[in-house]
Amino acid sequence: MEKTIYLSSAYLAPVQYYTKLYAYDHIYVEQYDHYMKQTYRNRCTIAAADGPLSLSIPTEKPATPKCLMKDIRISEHGNWRHLHWNALESAYHNSPFFEYYQDDFRPFYEKKYDFLYDFNEALCALICELIDMQPNIRRTDDYKQEFAAPEETDARELIHPKHDFHEDASFVPKPYYQVFSARHGFLPNLSIVDLLFNMGPESLLVLKENNVNKP
Repeated sequence: MEKTIYLSSAYLAPVQYYTKLYAYDHIYVEQYDHYMKQTYRNRCTIAAADGPLSLSIPTEKPATPKCLMKDIRISEHGNWRHLHWNALESAYHNSPFFEYYQDDFRPFYEKKYDFLYDFNEALCALICELIDMQPNIRRTDDYKQEFAAPEETDARELIHPKHDFHEDASFVPKPYYQVFSARHGFLPNLSIVDLLFNMGPESLLVLKENNVNKP
């Protein structure tokens, strides 16, 4: 039986998110949900020298309180592209694979994207290509309210900065090399770029080990 999962859009999503892209046959990324701040839709967490560091993309204030994710525009406030790229470079310039991948990521911090959903989608496509993973990802056509079929999973709010990833029984993070592990110990479920810059081509093997439902 082929399995389907529904996920929210996410900016440089955590490792937990990418284990779903690896494990499921069909992935729908929600674009008709109401945008919410302080979620992975516009933020990620990386391992900096002083510990976990959250990076947030500023968004323009929507015209209505309940604005669809697909309509959320990126704000140019605060020179965020420059700040995010500097943070990534500072955190990972000593990692084994940052130099190898940096030219793939740098254009995303030089080109202007109008919509957050489009930016997240394009980054996700790049990361899947670099990891050598070919998930079947589609945009949703509407907002699905009910999930009756056993092969369908609603994980749109499962992967969230304020939710303990231990609540997800199918995700068991296994330690991998991190630049600052001697200082902070292993930091689980950081942004996928932490895994990619540290483990490179072995990232896919780590995703497989982190997912208890995929042989």
